Amino acid sequence: MAFIGGLVVGVLLVLILVFKAMWRVAEPNEALIISGLREHGTPDGVQESLGFRIVTGKGTLVLPGVQQVRRLSLDLREAELAIDCVTHQGIPLGIRGVVIFKVGDDFTSIANAARRFLDQQDQMENRVHNVFAGHLRAIVGNMTVEEMIRDREKLTHLTRESSGVEMEKLGLIVDSLQIQEIEDPTGYIENLGRPHAAAVASQARIAQAHADREATENEQRADALKAEARRESQIKQAGYQAEIDQASALAQQAGPLSEAQAKQEVVVQETKVAELEAQREEQRLQATVRKPADAKAYEQVTLSKAERDARIAQAEAQRQETELAAAGNAERVRLQASAEAEHVRVEAMAKADATKAIGQAEASATSAKGLAEGEAVRAKGMAEAEAIKAKADALAENQDAVIGQQLAENWPAIVEAAAKPFGGIDQLIVLNGAQGLSDALAQALSQGVAGLQMARSLLSGGSGGGGKGGNGGNNANAAGHNGAAPKEVPAETSAATTGSNDSA
Repeated sequence: MAFIGGLVVGVLLVLILVFKAMWRVAEPNEALIISGLREHGTPDGVQESLGFRIVTGKGTLVLPGVQQVRRLSLDLREAELAIDCVTHQGIPLGIRGVVIFKVGDDFTSIANAARRFLDQQDQMENRVHNVFAGHLRAIVGNMTVEEMIRDREKLTHLTRESSGVEMEKLGLIVDSLQIQEIEDPTGYIENLGRPHAAAVASQARIAQAHADREATENEQRADALKAEARRESQIKQAGYQAEIDQASALAQQAGPLSEAQAKQEVVVQETKVAELEAQREEQRLQATVRKPADAKAYEQVTLSKAERDARIAQAEAQRQETELAAAGNAERVRLQASAEAEHVRVEAMAKADATKAIGQAEASATSAKGLAEGEAVRAKGMAEAEAIKAKADALAENQDAVIGQQLAENWPAIVEAAAKPFGGIDQLIVLNGAQGLSDALAQALSQGVAGLQMARSLLSGGSGGGGKGGNGGNNANAAGHNGAAPKEVPAETSAATTGSNDSA
């Protein structure tokens, strides 16, 4: 059994080896050409007419020693074209191109290619070059250079069309035909292009000039815009710097300015306080000085009137004296009180003005302080001037009261002076009795009245006529005193004395 098994295995191995030796497989890019036995029953009858079998894309059995298998490549092939031609115009040209071809996929093309190139597959490129060279020369000979330049596709189409029959007989098909270059050894094509090239060059130069001009204009505008932008930028930077400097200056001045403002506020408040104090002082003076002075003056006037009425009841002569003295004292007291009140008010106003001026001077500057002090001095001088004027007005308006007051105060001395001439007389004889004595006393008293008239005339700016009368009386008295005392006083003398008193 083992022998039989080994024999079977050996037979199988031999059959496998025989089958492997007899089996041939066609690759996708090749065709198997099997010859040796006549083939029958093919659909297209190619093998029967040619006497060989073609296998593509599959495997087949080949009898060794009886049949022979050869392979035909179906790959693409490339043939370079370098052909010298002459155009219809007699201009020599060189055509450079490429033809991409292959063996056709149908059995007829494979059979034609197998019969012509099976043993000469490396000569396919040369054969194709020769076929296309002849057709290209014929086609170029019927065309002009301009046609080939303008319509190169026409040259390609005519070439493929004219070579199609020959390529089919060779079993080849053209996948692509490209005319790569047309060489012009005579320079004809170049000369054809020169006018157009010159026009194009001219247009190009014109266009370049326009482009340069536009570029220059654009550059100038761009430079102008840049300069304007730089100017605006510098202006803005200068403005920003000015704002920064201003803010810095304000910041530096903020401290002194705030201090000055605070000091000014303090001065303003102090000025207001000073004004309020001045008003309060004025009210105080009104309440403590002026009103009591007015009351005192009223009291004195009332008392003076009462005394005057009492003195009038006592004697008519003393009534005038008392009335003048009381009136003079009352007026003097009133004027003094008014002057003092006015002086106090003026001083209070001057102090208020001075305080206000000092406040303004401290808020403004040192110069304002000097102005305020000058204003205070001027106010004080005006106050003093007003006080003096008030005294002068009081004296001018009430000179009788003043003189009366002075006479009342000095009346005893005046009477004593008037009676002094009688003290040197040893013996006085009165002729007319009591009447004569009264006349003598009246004459003595008339000297005091004459003095009163003289003072009044001097104050009123008169000529002093009364004074002359007084002098006359004095002279008469002097004469009586210096001479011998008469023993008898005539009636005419008494009459003259009386007349003198009346004129006085």
